[in-house]
Amino acid sequence: MQEEFLHALFSCRNKRNLFADKLFELFDLKSNGFIEFGEFVRTLSIFHPKAPEADKITFAFKLYDLKNTGYIERDELKDMVLAILQESELTLSDDVIEAIVHKTFQEADLKGDGRIDPDEWKELVTRYPSLIKIMTLSYLEEITVLFPCFVMTSNVRDSVLVSEN
Repeated sequence: MQEEFLHALFSCRNKRNLFADKLFELFDLKSNGFIEFGEFVRTLSIFHPKAPEADKITFAFKLYDLKNTGYIERDELKDMVLAILQESELTLSDDVIEAIVHKTFQEADLKGDGRIDPDEWKELVTRYPSLIKIMTLSYLEEITVLFPCFVMTSNVRDSVLVSEN
């Protein structure tokens, strides 16, 4: 259940968080309110050090695309920045947050249409790879070295999981 996921991942405070909710949504591939083991392993594999960078970029894009429109809009970026700050227990002034959003759009919105599409996001991450640095959890490599069957012998059929697209 979502509450258990949030508790495990964020040492749960009993508060809702947009970042945590979106992360749960991305792990819950079947969209049934539960993260089954296969869904968990499949999504967690994106955070493996040897996972393709393209997968990390796509996942990070989906994390910020709160409305699932295929674009990151200014309000989505601002909402996610606020949620990440809240989760990190950091406080920035409204002016600083607006400056972050403005600078990001200035750098990323290459077409000038007021939204960031997947290609623009990829270009931004190429210029600023630190944007997806958190998409790599080094200890996952240790786990797969110690327990190679953990990932290699999954009994989850692809047809059971909802397409990631």
